[in-house]
Amino acid sequence: MSAKGRLRPPRRTGRRRLFRRIFAAILIFLLIALITILLVWAILRPTKPKFVLQDATVYAFNVSSPNFLTSNFQVTISSRNPNDKVGVYYDKVDVYASYRNQQITYRTAIPPTYQGHNEIDVWSPFVYGTDVPVAPYNAVSLSQDQANGVIPLLFKIDGRVRWKVGTFISGKYHLYVKCSAYINFGSKQTGIPLGNNAVKYQLVQSCSVNV
Repeated sequence: MSAKGRLRPPRRTGRRRLFRRIFAAILIFLLIALITILLVWAILRPTKPKFVLQDATVYAFNVSSPNFLTSNFQVTISSRNPNDKVGVYYDKVDVYASYRNQQITYRTAIPPTYQGHNEIDVWSPFVYGTDVPVAPYNAVSLSQDQANGVIPLLFKIDGRVRWKVGTFISGKYHLYVKCSAYINFGSKQTGIPLGNNAVKYQLVQSCSVNV
């Protein structure tokens, strides 16, 4: 075999070099795209939405033996997107009530929606539960709170959101909102009677938000 033949590189080596260059180019492109997204995200600094529990209308709140609770509320909750350049997709949002860390109503779904820059949405879902068993450790507290005339409730929002920056849409993030409501059942003078034993309570309480 001649020296010229021994110095000729095999075709497989050339293909491997080509594949390596293509792979390296793809990695560089992905790295640049990721850095660009992170820079845009850091500059815009999206702020989590703001929620306010405006009011709660109580249609039913009855405890029957042995410690079964039937409740029916309509709550008005406002949601505000404080961002100037970031939109919010609410993909899946459920609202429910709880008493001392126990869920006492079923989940009520809010239709998926998109919230633009600095927009405000108002939701007025009904949340209710029929013959929900109260945990034994909460039964005593519920009796005491009823005797005092004030029931501490939490209206919670559990859902998934996505952020939109220009044409970029992020992955899904868990949205968890807690709105405190101290309902005075002892004297209906604190609320607005609506007929059929329904009473509307003006609350205007800011909610805690975790995303």
